[in-house]
Amino acid sequence: MSRYLNPGNDGFASAVHSEIYVDKTLLLEFTNKVIGTEQRWMCVSRPRRFGKSVTAGMLTAYYERGCDSRDLFRGKKIYSENSFEKHLNQYQVIHLDVQSFRRSNESAMQLITRLNTEVIEELRNVYVDAIRKEEDYLPSALASINDRTGDYFFLIIDEWDLIFREFKEDMVAQEAYIGLLRGLFKDEASKRFVKLAYITGILPIKRYRSQSALNNFREYTMISPKAMDQYIGFTEDEVRKLCRAYGMDFELARQWYDGYSFPKVRHVYCPNSVTNAMFDGEFGSYWSNTVAFDDLQSYICMNFDGLQKAVVQLLAGERYKVDISSFQNDMTSFKKRDDVLTVLIHLGYLAYDSMCKEVYIPNAEVRGAFELAVTHTDWEPVIKTLEASERLLQATLNLESEMVAKEIEKAHMRNASILKYHDENSLRCVIRLAYYSAINDYIIFDEMPGGIGYADLIFLPRKNSSKPLLVIELKWDENSEGAIAQIKDRHYMDRLEDYSGKMLLVGINYTKNDREKKHTCVIEKWEK
Repeated sequence: MSRYLNPGNDGFASAVHSEIYVDKTLLLEFTNKVIGTEQRWMCVSRPRRFGKSVTAGMLTAYYERGCDSRDLFRGKKIYSENSFEKHLNQYQVIHLDVQSFRRSNESAMQLITRLNTEVIEELRNVYVDAIRKEEDYLPSALASINDRTGDYFFLIIDEWDLIFREFKEDMVAQEAYIGLLRGLFKDEASKRFVKLAYITGILPIKRYRSQSALNNFREYTMISPKAMDQYIGFTEDEVRKLCRAYGMDFELARQWYDGYSFPKVRHVYCPNSVTNAMFDGEFGSYWSNTVAFDDLQSYICMNFDGLQKAVVQLLAGERYKVDISSFQNDMTSFKKRDDVLTVLIHLGYLAYDSMCKEVYIPNAEVRGAFELAVTHTDWEPVIKTLEASERLLQATLNLESEMVAKEIEKAHMRNASILKYHDENSLRCVIRLAYYSAINDYIIFDEMPGGIGYADLIFLPRKNSSKPLLVIELKWDENSEGAIAQIKDRHYMDRLEDYSGKMLLVGINYTKNDREKKHTCVIEKWEK
């Protein structure tokens, strides 16, 4: 068995034979359709722990002619498809994991050289006399094999973007690597010897100005997954089935791991996190433990206008409008705030709503990563507000209205340097940030966005929470009693007809007078 040419099906076998395996084999029905067509060039990017290597292993196991994988796919979804028999174990497959070529204390150029050398040597052992002795360029070696034998190849490359992620500043090596990829996938000869190209990593293909370095590739990303949307992560139905099988609470699984969303698949979960939670029998942070928090910290602390404000709003549970068009698909060419937010989408730290062109923190697991990253910054006002959030929530539940007013006033004053002080949207953001810890027990809604001078919030208890529902009404230059009266007069509670538990009505007034800047609060119990 070879390492790179037809390396066998052991990798996929270990996934299939695991206690938890979610069947994504219908992806093969899609790849079968594009073999040898203009759509055969595919770049699939997704965050760490979203099943990239498992998928690459599945493609290798199915297509390569060096093994018999029929039993691995028996009973799987692809098995009953018409195309299954036609393509099963029929092709010469080269499977490269770029990470495997890396050695400590070696340069990117040394990695690229080793990749060329080792793969060519292995091909030379199989195709005796088909490759010139002095050949040291993989695309030329493959072209020679194709000329001599007529054989063509499926190229599957995992961690294809490692050079851009791990050698961020080595522009010479990056240019050399792109040159190698162009030889493999873009030159005229490659159109003859490549019948399917599937490269996967975290980043989309590097762009120069507005042009992709490999513009013949179709890209499937966390921003635009296209036909790959159902294969990027676990779907809601798949997670429901796992929760039933393992006796786990689906609502908690949703709170912890849901949040990524695409136009046709509205709920996407991180596979690694869900699998570990089911296996361990408890919910917690799994995906974020595999990612360096200092990377996130370095991104959110970059010196771009408006970036800190954007992060604060995201922490508060708000969404933020983003222009993704200028991102160059690398980790150094940042020119503005939106480039940083875009790379965080590809890294999985932010989810993207393509309809509204907005980003948001997807779930409790990732929110914990943000919170940890922020606590290691010098954003003292934000940190103090987060630390005080549990105290504010408890004061609210205890009907301690004066304490609530003081805590919100402190939060408002602390964050005045980040958010506009006399601004309705900023005040709503301050309130949500001040109640940060409430997100563990509540789903927070903007009840009536857009009302002049108002920013009403509904804190709906999560399924397993015993806390009361909170209806919060904000007023400017009036009084807290008036806020409570408006909640009652406009019958906000009647709109919550499916809720039958306890409620607290919270009225908060802010006096905009520059000398006073006073906050007051009234809290009332309400029974439906």
